[in-house]
Amino acid sequence: EVVRLSLPEDQKISVTTITVGLSTVLTCNIRGALRPPIIWKRNGVILNFLDLEDINDFGEDDSLYITKVTTIHMGNYTCHAYGYEELYQTHILQVNVPPVIRVYPETQAQEPGVSASLKCHAEGIPNPHITWLKNGIDIMPKLSKQLTLLANGSELHISSVRYEDTGAYTCIAKNEVGVDEDISSLFIEDSARKTRLSVGNMFYVFSDDGITVLQPNECEIRRHIRPEERIFTSYEEICPRREGEGTQSCLWASAVNVRDKYIYVTQPKQNRVMIIDIQTQKAVQSLDVDPLPTKLHYDKSHDQVWVLSWGDMRKSSPTLQVIPEASAGEDQHVIRTPFEGVDDFFIPPTNLIINHIRFGFIFNKSKSAVHKIDLETVTHIKTIDFKSYSCIPQTMAYTHLGGYFFVQCRRNRSVAASPQLIIDSVTDAVIGPNSDVSGTPYISPDGRYLVSADEDSGRIKVQALTIQGEIKLIYDLQTNIHISDLTFQPSFTEGNQYYIYATSHLQTDVLFVELSTGKMNVLKNLKDPITSKDWPWSNYNRIMKDSGLFGQYLITPAKDSLFVINGRQNTLRCEVSGIRRGNTVVWVGEV
Repeated sequence: EVVRLSLPEDQKISVTTITVGLSTVLTCNIRGALRPPIIWKRNGVILNFLDLEDINDFGEDDSLYITKVTTIHMGNYTCHAYGYEELYQTHILQVNVPPVIRVYPETQAQEPGVSASLKCHAEGIPNPHITWLKNGIDIMPKLSKQLTLLANGSELHISSVRYEDTGAYTCIAKNEVGVDEDISSLFIEDSARKTRLSVGNMFYVFSDDGITVLQPNECEIRRHIRPEERIFTSYEEICPRREGEGTQSCLWASAVNVRDKYIYVTQPKQNRVMIIDIQTQKAVQSLDVDPLPTKLHYDKSHDQVWVLSWGDMRKSSPTLQVIPEASAGEDQHVIRTPFEGVDDFFIPPTNLIINHIRFGFIFNKSKSAVHKIDLETVTHIKTIDFKSYSCIPQTMAYTHLGGYFFVQCRRNRSVAASPQLIIDSVTDAVIGPNSDVSGTPYISPDGRYLVSADEDSGRIKVQALTIQGEIKLIYDLQTNIHISDLTFQPSFTEGNQYYIYATSHLQTDVLFVELSTGKMNVLKNLKDPITSKDWPWSNYNRIMKDSGLFGQYLITPAKDSLFVINGRQNTLRCEVSGIRRGNTVVWVGEV
């Protein structure tokens, strides 16, 4: 008997669109007498159903069942009969997501005559359409010079408020699979100014001179915590005087914001993590950790802070510890993890659509692999090997759109930078290099853009992740800036768009790129960065810190001062002098 297989021409490519949370079946339409079993692949990797949680073939021959679709499942699936790879069917899975929104502020009071803004950030697939109601009535007919909508409706601007503008403004975001809404309240009253000073919407800057709490709008220092101030519980000095030191000064490495309640910050030379209470703006506790703590990460999904310590400046005995129940803030303790020889670690960030992260990754010194760990149980799950690519991982980034991890490989002195590797989180397989893109990967907060900065050549490549899970190059920008750090600023003129701001290791310029057009601009003369020698803790010797989803200010330190950038106008807002080595910064939003 001869095997004869067929696939109708119009079924070679099949597109399925499904909403998040539902289940779906992809059916292989290859037919024929004596057809061998069907093999399924995703991104070119054969699916082994024993390893997969949500994907199954239920022992049947020709269908793929995905039990609970998430955004990581979008992308390319192919099927062929075993031994007959040349005849294959491609299934493209598109995943729709109902809108999720945040409004800002939830409530505000203004005096008559000033301007007021109400903002609404919406995410979903397809992009949601935004409308506003005031006290339940559509405001569209009321739009005027006085009342305008900006950035596809993400901002409602009132240029000169009157008493009758008081009201509950509802933002409604809708797409073809759902709707979400929230209320932002505006009160117009005579003495609005006199309401108590908020402790929110501030940058906390940790420098040699202590801790500076900066309100960027007025460029006003709201509080300065000096090195000799004391920790509330232990009565120790915040930055104890070190032997042979003239003036008392501080040394910090890494800090994280825990739910706008606390800031955890490392003091590498004191071998401790200090906890700042945001409400009282005071240091409330210090925790002894392993020697030389240099990196923190707040794992929001499990409310724990991860602490990487080097052991010494040669990183000879690094350890990873965890501080559980971080947002409780009282009587904290530290737990050891079983991982050894940890060079660095990566935990994907959460966003509006993905609010729970289960896994993280650990890199070991000079090993061509990453180790996948379970964040909840703090245990090793599996090792993903890069030996065949001779790649020693340096940094990682993640997008939930298609579930891709991008791995930057360490520079090998002799050869040109090797391309990033892509790991598919559905199969945990390396699916190959990210074409010829090298450099440090940065992913936009919504997961739609990957910006890769090659610090040696100054090249910046921008790739977009499509709703079909494809990775498409959209810009290849040549710059002369050797990038130290890069961040995304939501656009003020277009919904679901970003600008990027990038600092340089060596130069005084800051680069600005509009992602929707690729238009570049430079802010010049922001003074010299802290030298790499004075910042041994990371490659980011000049950070760029944004102010969250709704903020319009960014901050970047020079050697002896700080620059505040107005991201809305793409201009320098001010320079705050007398802040030395302020390269550890945390933004605190609405408290």
